[in-house]
Amino acid sequence: MAGTNESTVNAFVSQNVMKTEMDGGSITKLVVAILTPLFSVYINCIMLYSLKSKRVFKESPRYILFAHMLFNDSIHLILTSLLYILAVAFLKLAKAVCSLIMLMSTTTFLNAPLNLAVMSLERYVAICFPLRHAEIATQKRTYIAICFVWLFGCVNMLTDIILAAVMDPNFFYMQMFCSREQIFIKPWQLDLYNGCNVFYFVSVTVIIIFTYINIMITARSMSSNKDSAKKAHRTVLLHLIQLGLCLTSFVYGSIERALYLMAGSNIALFTHLRYLNFLIVLILPRCLSPLIYGLRDDAVRPLFKNYFCCGTKRTGH
Repeated sequence: MAGTNESTVNAFVSQNVMKTEMDGGSITKLVVAILTPLFSVYINCIMLYSLKSKRVFKESPRYILFAHMLFNDSIHLILTSLLYILAVAFLKLAKAVCSLIMLMSTTTFLNAPLNLAVMSLERYVAICFPLRHAEIATQKRTYIAICFVWLFGCVNMLTDIILAAVMDPNFFYMQMFCSREQIFIKPWQLDLYNGCNVFYFVSVTVIIIFTYINIMITARSMSSNKDSAKKAHRTVLLHLIQLGLCLTSFVYGSIERALYLMAGSNIALFTHLRYLNFLIVLILPRCLSPLIYGLRDDAVRPLFKNYFCCGTKRTGH
């Protein structure tokens, strides 16, 4: 959601659009927008439970990072749905509450590409340095890497909140429509935020492309264990595709501005286009993670099918 659930095109028009949606009684759209992420969260929870069912999943860096991705995406989907409901209901929140929501929302948004970078590096080490993989990619180091992912993900937004609180002692007690822009105090903060996002995504892109090329070279030169190398090659390629899906969320605001200009004075058309933009650009990419990674994994797929069908058969640990 690129840190916000409201367009910066025109606040007045944006508010009128929200009111139109409520007055028009678009209950079906609201239900779809809420149930889609909630169903994805349900799938993620089943996948997480499947990963907890075997010790090998809890000890392997690859599956630890996958579980973290599912957990992170689930939080982000829940918060995105919450922000959508607040926007449609046209509700104000205390800035203290909104700041916490936006902190978690922005952090989980940035965590996704950072986690993909760590996952790619883990596969790179596993294929290019197989003898040192157990030494380098330990369980402890994996959790440390996850801590750094959360640190890098939250530092920018946390800085903005602290700055706002220092400059205005009554900041946390004020009522506001919950959006990222409401937390900015100075114009340069938006530039800094966008600059950090570009830096993160460019860095992650370079890392994933680097690991992809090296794994591809290694896969061609290996005379043994080619199957493992090909699987890692496909996995990193999926990371690159997933990064592309994350980038669509990054340009959400730009797409919305373009839709506003395209719709012109037709508020009803903009309302429908804005809803599709929200659903396709923000929601659906986050719903694909368990499908892209979990269901293609031969070890996870049988467990997931068992638990998804409410199976009670115990699996070995």
